[in-house]
Amino acid sequence: MPANLSAPLAVLALVTALAAAVYAVVRLRARRGIATATQRATYQVLHTAGLAAEPLRNGLGATDAAKAVRHLRALVGAPGAALTGSEAVLAFDGRGQHHAEQFTAAAQQAFDASRSLVLTARDLPCDRPDCLVRGAVVAPLTGPDGDATVALVAVVDDDPAPGLVQATLETARWAGSQLALAELDSSRERLARAEVRALRAQISPHFIYNALTAIASFVRTDPERARDLILEFAEFTRYSFRAHGEFTTLAEELRSIDRYLTIERARFGERLQVRLQIAPEVLPVHLPFLCLQPLVENAVRHGLSRKPGLGTVSIEARDAGTECHITVEDDGVGMDPAVLTAGADPVRRGADPVRRGADPADDAGQHVGLSNVDERLRSVFGDEFGLVVETAVGAGTKVSMRVPKFHPDVRPGAGATGRWEVLS
Repeated sequence: MPANLSAPLAVLALVTALAAAVYAVVRLRARRGIATATQRATYQVLHTAGLAAEPLRNGLGATDAAKAVRHLRALVGAPGAALTGSEAVLAFDGRGQHHAEQFTAAAQQAFDASRSLVLTARDLPCDRPDCLVRGAVVAPLTGPDGDATVALVAVVDDDPAPGLVQATLETARWAGSQLALAELDSSRERLARAEVRALRAQISPHFIYNALTAIASFVRTDPERARDLILEFAEFTRYSFRAHGEFTTLAEELRSIDRYLTIERARFGERLQVRLQIAPEVLPVHLPFLCLQPLVENAVRHGLSRKPGLGTVSIEARDAGTECHITVEDDGVGMDPAVLTAGADPVRRGADPVRRGADPADDAGQHVGLSNVDERLRSVFGDEFGLVVETAVGAGTKVSMRVPKFHPDVRPGAGATGRWEVLS
């Protein structure tokens, strides 16, 4: 290329590159301009509230209180903020930490009066020449029951303005609702543990006695089998009675059921037949702890034990796309579905829950087990995931359930059990 043309071409290339850069900047600014000032402010408030919600929902331990108060101060827009109880400040962020005792006393006064307080410089005497605190707003975090044990204190450098007072009150009201939700979550966990304890209590009286009786019958005639049964019984009780979380895997539940059926086969001999059809891909699916075991025990205890001759329990778990479909079926004595129409709180989907036989006291325990499982399934996954029971006199019983493979309430660190989290 001639030398006299290279310089103009270089200049042209440079101008083209600069034009492209300017165009890119203009487009970027145009995109940023899509969000208005109001939209950006809304996003910022919601984002900050979301950051504060997590530690508030955790119950305000020392670490969580420190995280929460930082975001609450940003929501209020105060130079300093505190979360304080009736005896001490839980956490402080920003200015005014040396007024902790005064804020605690003011919080106690607010609790007693069940209202917020506005503090001025007269209420906050201080001998420190560098102190800039001239006022504060104290707002109890009130839950739905009207009680408050934590207050939000917003600190200012001047007399509190009406805008700060309103912002503090609204923020405290919102934070109180988050604490109420934390208490609700805790209550649900306690209820779930109580329901599992009820199932354990239902298992223990009859099954333990029958299992030990069956094992004792082999001690002299077949010591090796008696030893194996004792080990199976020990593993079954360890799984059923240990401190467990709310969820387990289908594989773990089936393993425990296999131990249960091994012991029952020792009792019934050839009379009890078992058929399993389990898709390997659904074994890791999580479901409520002791959710499948009561259905199998119900089939053996109430269906097959009263049937002369051979009886079969069939357990099937199929892969159904986003769900796992599980059925427990027996060819036992069955029942008349109309028998349960007079019962309280029956299982609400499909046929009424099974309550076979002539012993009302015995069948009441069975009803408790099925209702317990049904309610826990609905509580976790939704009403469409309750038990479906099909039965008729002399036609056996089939109990079906659907379990989502993935669910937001069933995740590591949120009560999902087994090896992830053990709850006392």
